[in-house]
Amino acid sequence: MKTQVKWAGQRLFTGQSATGHTIAFGTAGEDGLKPGPSPMELVLIGTGGCSAYDVVSILEKGRQKIDDVVVELDADRAETEPRVFTRIHMHFIVTGRGIDPARVERAIALSVEKYCSASAMLAATATLTHDFEVRETGAA
Repeated sequence: MKTQVKWAGQRLFTGQSATGHTIAFGTAGEDGLKPGPSPMELVLIGTGGCSAYDVVSILEKGRQKIDDVVVELDADRAETEPRVFTRIHMHFIVTGRGIDPARVERAIALSVEKYCSASAMLAATATLTHDFEVRETGAA
């Protein structure tokens, strides 16, 4: 896997994936303007995306009729440098028709504990927890 990060001036950077996707990110400069998410926010977003992808895939394979999956992440960081994540909580909201909560719970556990490489890396410094809710959108 390859990517490129380029400084665009002040505290703005652009990252480009090998597939050609570009994202702007950075931290607040002297002017106080924040040009995009910080690198650590991107790590957290990536972790949520990694796990959400797994959960969707597992539930679809289990023939669950999902309409939406949202992951809300809440994290704490160490007070001293390098300010790694020390706690990450993931709250999954799975919306669909006739969804089996036991299957949702299993899909999340498989993702967080086995399949998601981002959460596996972050587990070295952070306590990872998760919970979920199922929202019904209509008749099964």
